[in-house]
Amino acid sequence: MGRDLLQLRPATPEDLEWIYELRHRVYAQELGQHAPDPAGRLRDGLDGDNVYLVAARGAARIGFVSLTPPWSGRYALEKYLLRDELPLLMDDDLFEVRILTVEPRWRATAAAPLLMWAALRWMAARGGRRVVAMGRTELLGMYLAVGLRPVGRTVHSGAVTFEVLTGSVTEMTKLALDRYGTTLERLRSVVDWRLDMAFSPRPDGCEHGGASFTAIGADFRTLHRRHHIVAADVLDAWFPPAPGVRAALADDPAWAARTSPPTGAEGLLSEIATARALPAKTLAVGAGSSDLIYRAFGQWLTPESRVLLTDPCYGEYAHVTERVIGCRVDRFRLRHEEGWRIDPDRLSAAVEAGRYDLVVVVNPNNPTGRHAPVAELRSLIAAAPARTRWWIDEAYLGYAGLTESLADLAATDQRVVVCTSLSKMYALSGLRAAYLVAEPATVAQLRRWTPPWPVSLPAQLAAVAALRDPAYYRDCWLRTHALRQQLATDLAKLDENVRVEEAVANFLTVTLPSGGPSAAHLVNECRRHDVYLRDLSPLSPQYQGRTVRIAVRDTAENARIVAACRAALDVLRPGPSSFVAIPAGVPAAGSAR
Repeated sequence: MGRDLLQLRPATPEDLEWIYELRHRVYAQELGQHAPDPAGRLRDGLDGDNVYLVAARGAARIGFVSLTPPWSGRYALEKYLLRDELPLLMDDDLFEVRILTVEPRWRATAAAPLLMWAALRWMAARGGRRVVAMGRTELLGMYLAVGLRPVGRTVHSGAVTFEVLTGSVTEMTKLALDRYGTTLERLRSVVDWRLDMAFSPRPDGCEHGGASFTAIGADFRTLHRRHHIVAADVLDAWFPPAPGVRAALADDPAWAARTSPPTGAEGLLSEIATARALPAKTLAVGAGSSDLIYRAFGQWLTPESRVLLTDPCYGEYAHVTERVIGCRVDRFRLRHEEGWRIDPDRLSAAVEAGRYDLVVVVNPNNPTGRHAPVAELRSLIAAAPARTRWWIDEAYLGYAGLTESLADLAATDQRVVVCTSLSKMYALSGLRAAYLVAEPATVAQLRRWTPPWPVSLPAQLAAVAALRDPAYYRDCWLRTHALRQQLATDLAKLDENVRVEEAVANFLTVTLPSGGPSAAHLVNECRRHDVYLRDLSPLSPQYQGRTVRIAVRDTAENARIVAACRAALDVLRPGPSSFVAIPAGVPAAGSAR
């Protein structure tokens, strides 16, 4: 890049002495916040936990901003306020933004706003949901303009008075784009952006699905590229649909394309009822689970509704509840040290007060792959308040065993709804078919808001044929376990500092070590080899920007995944070693009923 561009990048070790020297000049000598140091350097106890982002122009360093992530375990504000005095410091998704500092001669430029934008993007890319900061009282207007709000606490440090401020990462991002979107777009052309996330988020702020189709070509003019791309960033099945599905689609595609399907998908509903031993009146169908999520939640929830999501969890749920409907959303934190399992006692305690209108449980969970035993969930729901509705997403249940479904409970208990995608387990992602199970009154209400022809004719034909061949899919699910275990074993030979975790579903996760390259770096390097992985960082701060999810593919594509990861790690962190794999403890896939 040219020397006239403003470079935004993570701090290097060579930057640190300049950062400490600039901090001393500004906060000790200029503002009197700290006593001058004879060495002319200002450091504090958080420097080992801070992340610094730097603005530079050519060789000249212009300014920096500091971020303290929640996984550091402490915040600078704790020097002034106890956590009991400021409860938001106990939030698991809170990032602290500190000491935005610019060299005096650059303070009238765009350096400070761009550093603030870079900090906001860095936090969002690592699952940050809330910001806390100390803002100098004389600059309060600037902080208010970017969406920060006082919490009613003032702190003093030397000769400087600060307001304690907080804000939502999502709301601040939206405000910045609404107010300053044109300016940001103009500045993008003069910025050398060297951070590991995009300069701007998607228009709706949510990353739906993966990026692999963009490499194939969303205009469908270069579909031959699909033969070169390994789409391990989406959880589509590695196996083809059952022979009966392919025959149904091939029989008369011209007729299937031009013919209107049964208006209410009556044949598909009947086939689901037979395959799952459920009354048809307890079923509703949709064009994929997302269709059902949007339709059902839009009917049941309002901005006043309170929703509990597990964290981490499939990102579409947070998007719909928080960004589309505007609900008040809390997180039930799954803990890595507990194997990402749902602790039924902790979850029961979280819901026992009856303040939640909806609790969402993805089982097996995406992205952790962990499965909660059906007996535990039944007991938990039985003890829960009558006013709380439970949405159980069983998109990947076939990999744990269909006997683990809560569908029979949902058919009779008005508090429970089970949503099942036919896309992932039945290799029908491109056709979009799903169903939910609920007691008849709930289904009748939802059907009133279902348009005619909710599922296309090709999708209905395919779904019916798939449900008629349970033996084919049982075999595919069992083979998926073997492929996943082999993929984990092969990855386990690459780097001893990297953690590989597999569970019950058709994917595994790879976590890079602290202090090394980010998940985004690994994803970007693998794309150079036409291998697409999923960076889980935006889903939850628990991933600390270091975890990728990898979908299981066939033997040949899994080998390409391993080769791409090996090449990427050679570039990012040269040196031989070997992965540590965490055993799955996977049960055999159950039979359809």
